[in-house]
Amino acid sequence: MTNGLNGEMGVLAAADRPIKLSCRHVWKIYGAAPAGLAEQLSAGSDAGTVVEAMKAKGAMPAVADASFDIHEGEIFVIMGLSGSGKSTLVRCLSRLVDPTAGEILLNGKDLLKATPRELIELRRHTMGMVFQSFGLLPHLNVLDNVAFPLRIQGKSLAERYKRAADMIALVGLDGRETSYPHQLSGGQQQRVGIARSLAVGPELWFLDEPFSALDPLIRKQMQDEFLRLQKMLKKTIVFITHDITEAFRLADRMALMREGRIIQMGRPADIVLAPADDYVAQFTEDVPLLRVITAGDLMEPGGAAAVAGAESMAARTPLDNLVPKLAAGAKAFNIVDEAGALLGTLSAAKALEVFARDDRRRKPAS
Repeated sequence: MTNGLNGEMGVLAAADRPIKLSCRHVWKIYGAAPAGLAEQLSAGSDAGTVVEAMKAKGAMPAVADASFDIHEGEIFVIMGLSGSGKSTLVRCLSRLVDPTAGEILLNGKDLLKATPRELIELRRHTMGMVFQSFGLLPHLNVLDNVAFPLRIQGKSLAERYKRAADMIALVGLDGRETSYPHQLSGGQQQRVGIARSLAVGPELWFLDEPFSALDPLIRKQMQDEFLRLQKMLKKTIVFITHDITEAFRLADRMALMREGRIIQMGRPADIVLAPADDYVAQFTEDVPLLRVITAGDLMEPGGAAAVAGAESMAARTPLDNLVPKLAAGAKAFNIVDEAGALLGTLSAAKALEVFARDDRRRKPAS
């Protein structure tokens, strides 16, 4: 299991890439919000205190004071258990529901100030969305399902069929253009949904539990397909899941939610190595460190010269793959990107610290 794009992309500081989407102190409250909420928030009141006050008065904060930036070309995973608020948050980000308070900035423009017409245009041209329900039109074949959003855009028949055919090939469904949804497997139907969402060439791609309705084998295949597409397309992606293994496999960065609040955010390696509290530690305790943490996660980045005689290792290499090399006596590795350029160095001692930690986690409590 690799760590998404946590190789050469993950080792670059997020600040080195432009911000595509910003979420600033976003709240979504169901029921009547307490009087003076705006004043409490602007005064910097503790979110937990405000949440408890709301619950006491019968209001339900589904999202509480969410703030983060998503950078161009990254996979930002929002995860949590059922009821944690993750799907409500992504619907706020896409304005499918209106937040109670806060700001959502897309390319620096506040989505909460967009008119209905502007939102329609954004969804037609800028945003792509894929949900757990495949949402295919049963009376249309694969080609027409994928071409449907282009029809809404007013593209010519030739133009939309050409684009749809390209997207169908991209997701590996060549030859199924004339098939209808009921003639496809679940994984094939989800590929059609992905192709349809990509047909408009979205700058920002929202995926809400897209693979959770699939059986484990097909789900793994779709994750592989998703990573393959992202390597080619380099989209800015917000991916929602409740599956910790899926989150760690796909994320460049992730936010872990509980009861509407983001309780920790960072790279998968940051979260599993330094959990913010006991809840996060318990949530991640079964994550296999050696398969999740990569050489790039642990390296000393930039500036350092290559270690003479050390083997070069791709940044995305899981620590699992280093076991035989360390057993053979390797003392250090030069960490490189796909082009072979030096990114940093990794000492055997630092890798072995994680090995020892993983061993302690596996031992049953006495």
